[in-house]
Order: sequence, then structure tokens, then C-alpha cells
Amino acid sequence: MSQIEIKKIIKALKSSDGAGVKLKRSIGTPEADYIDPFLMLDEFGSENKDDYLAGFPPHPHRGIETVTYMLNGEFEHEDSTGSKGKMGPGDVQWMKTGRGIIHSEMPAMTGGKLLGFQLWINMPAIMKKNKPEYLYMKGKDLGVHLDNEKKVKVIAGKFEKAKGPLTTHNVEPIYFHIVLNEGKEFKFDIPEGHNAFIYLLQGELNIGEKKHDKTHDSSLILLERGNKLIAKAIKKSEFLLIAGKPIGEPIARGGPFVMNTKAEILEAIQDYNNGTFAKY
Repeated sequence: MSQIEIKKIIKALKSSDGAGVKLKRSIGTPEADYIDPFLMLDEFGSENKDDYLAGFPPHPHRGIETVTYMLNGEFEHEDSTGSKGKMGPGDVQWMKTGRGIIHSEMPAMTGGKLLGFQLWINMPAIMKKNKPEYLYMKGKDLGVHLDNEKKVKVIAGKFEKAKGPLTTHNVEPIYFHIVLNEGKEFKFDIPEGHNAFIYLLQGELNIGEKKHDKTHDSSLILLERGNKLIAKAIKKSEFLLIAGKPIGEPIARGGPFVMNTKAEILEAIQDYNNGTFAKY
């Protein structure tokens, strides 16, 4: 087995999306444009209500999956299929947009701290025109491993005996939320064909055997291919571990649409403009 080392450490860029919600973007940037199959990763939130109250008004998507994971605060989802739902702390919404959906994500809170993540996953060409699908995961339904050294919440994949609610998926995703105590190690075997990264929310980690730059809060840690991951907490750390099997297809982007060709992006724009976009 080969030990996994760090490929690159990237500081998340401050940005905004929706109607001005403040966020930190780490995938979908000049330094990390696309890590197959992952298209975007945002850490969103603030303790200032003015930074998030405008939310994410109705907007379209096609050809991707969006995975929203709430740590603090509440958001309401509503979309063109008639689905509605409220997300609270610890909840996950895994949405496969397929051939098209128009949805909104608006805060169901008027104050307090908002904190969460949104991950975009590409869909293979054969699935990009499927009907939209959802998996709503309440925080209490996530698999949890707890010992004296760490806490691991499992959204997708398996850690020890803890399993995530998502059991079958074409990219065989791993999505863990980990809190690791100072001086302790997190060890995990990642399939060698997967692309993997860590998003360090707070703390400081040493990864692998080779010397690397210091890790900082809100940073993306791209990992080399390998099998065995060993991460040691220099101080108490909170981070995401995300990995998936590459799709290996060309991508074409057009804002909220991700397809395989520019012609398909133009088709999505035409469908949206002429009112046939989210007709099922």
C-alpha cells in the first residue's frame, strides 16, 4: 500500500453567490478548476445576517449534483418539481439535477450563525438528461463513529462500522466530516483510483510522511493518489474528507449548467429562455 501525500494546499477565495451570500470557494477557482468528478466546493456562511438573508433566489441547474451540508442555521428549499424542505444543523440535501431543475434556497432564520458547504459533482453524459432526484438526510440519520480521539460523521461511504445514508452511486463517493483531537491521528484507506481532498475548516494537520507547508483554516488540501491516508492533528482540527471515482469525460460549463459540449450548454440556455427547461 502507498501512503498518500499532499499534492497542493490552496487557500479558499472569498466570493459571493446567489443574491450576495458571502462564501469561500476552493474548487471552481483558477488554482483548482476541476477535480474530476468534483466541480465546485463552497464554504458559505456568516454571523452577520446581512451577509446571508438575501439567500439564493430561484435559479436553474442541469447536468450536475449539488450536495448541501448544513452545520449551523436553517435553509428552506423549494423547486420546480414541487419539492419543499427545510434543512437544519447537521442535515444534508443531495440533489441530482439531471435534465433540469429550477430551485431556490432561502434562509429560514433572521439572525444567528450560518455555516455550511455546497459541493458540486459532475454527472456522466448518460445521466445528464435523467429526471431530477433527491436524497434528504437528517443529521440524526448520518452514520457516526465516536471514540476518545475523533468524531467522524459519514455522509457517504463507510468508516469503521458507521455508514452514510447514500449507499449506491456511480462515482462511489466518500464524504466524511471529522473532528480530530490534538496530537491524534485519523487513518483511512482510500480506493487508489479515486481523486481525494481534505477541506480544513479549522485547525492544523500533518499529512503523510513528507514535509509540507503549514495548513490553515479554510484551505483545500489536494491529495496525491494512493491508498493509505494518515492525518495528524497538530492542534484540534475540523475537516472534510471527500473522494470519488473520476468520470473521465469532457466538460463544458455555462454558469449553473455543466454538460459535455458547448452545443449542449447552448441548448440548456435556449430551453431555459423558452420555458421548456424544467418540464417533466
